Amino acid sequence: MQRNLFEADHELFRSTAREFVEREVAPNVAKWEAEGKVDKDMFRKAGRTGLLGMAVPEEHGGGGIADFRFNMVVGEELMRADAMASGMCITLHNDVCLPYFTHLCDDEQARRWMPGLVSGDLMSAIAMTEPGAGSDLAGIKTTAIRDGDVYVVNGSKTFITNGINSDLVITAVKTDPQERHSGMSLLVIEDGLEGFSRGRNLEKIGLHAQDTAELFFDDVRVPVSNRLGGEGMGFVYLMENLPQERLSLATGSVAHAQAAFDWTLEYIKERQAFDQPIGSFQTVKHVMAEMSTELDIAQTYVDRQVMALNRGELSAEDAAKAKWWVTEMEKRVIDRCLQLFGGWGYMEEYPIARAFRDARVQTIYGGTTEIMKEIIGRSLGL
Repeated sequence: MQRNLFEADHELFRSTAREFVEREVAPNVAKWEAEGKVDKDMFRKAGRTGLLGMAVPEEHGGGGIADFRFNMVVGEELMRADAMASGMCITLHNDVCLPYFTHLCDDEQARRWMPGLVSGDLMSAIAMTEPGAGSDLAGIKTTAIRDGDVYVVNGSKTFITNGINSDLVITAVKTDPQERHSGMSLLVIEDGLEGFSRGRNLEKIGLHAQDTAELFFDDVRVPVSNRLGGEGMGFVYLMENLPQERLSLATGSVAHAQAAFDWTLEYIKERQAFDQPIGSFQTVKHVMAEMSTELDIAQTYVDRQVMALNRGELSAEDAAKAKWWVTEMEKRVIDRCLQLFGGWGYMEEYPIARAFRDARVQTIYGGTTEIMKEIIGRSLGL
């Protein structure tokens, strides 16, 4: 189906992104998968190429354009190149973390952090989840007790994307442990602070090139000047930014599923059985027809949501609808694509095998399918 989302500037930007991914990312995917993390030099090169911080004001080195379509282009090119995990350091940085800086930084913080966030010298992460608190963010136990001009932070986080490589970690803490939602604040914890340590690079089913870590805070003294926004406002800020995070996952999911579909279409045209391409069999044609239709429906929906986000109109429940339906669709489509590859689909030498593993987490992080349905149900007055 013809898309009308992008304009000439976006397609020019796509050419830059595609060339960068093909040169700097795709050739290294297997190496980074084996090592469990990407080379940070790639991230810095992404910054120098102009692929980071597009929404950061020009005075701090960014593009000065708050248009999520540019973010979407980067994600689509990474998915097309089978670089979901290797590129996640970029998409998390741009789509999830940067809005906290652009919306909440005061002038001093902006001067201190934003140039590095754009250049790639500073890779960001966000730390919400704890061993005992996932979907229930108000239940976090990590504390930040004020002591003059610093907060003393104690606690731990887990499942943190960019957890090993990050330089700045937006950390959800309890500045008032007696309160739930109203006791939460956001602190930027910088690499190298005494008492801040990183645990294991966690071994996962998929996303092997994306570092996911445990973080530990043992009497870490964080300057009050590192707090983003007001004290006690952390939960509000998280809720305001989660729709964009969930839309980012939805846009990535449809791009990932589309890439898997394209690989499969090429394969079934070439693979022979009974002296004819397997794509010529009615069963296979019907499966492909079903997936093609679902992909068009998903793409149309998320494209509309991207424009709603750009207008400042994307609601939490609409983002939840996209997040659960498109990630479930992604999982379903990639599973069916693997089936059409037959035994070869189970072999590591084909990208569909990695896509199958990587897609599984999409219905879990950023809010599980079940939590998304709960958000939608509540919006219906139920």
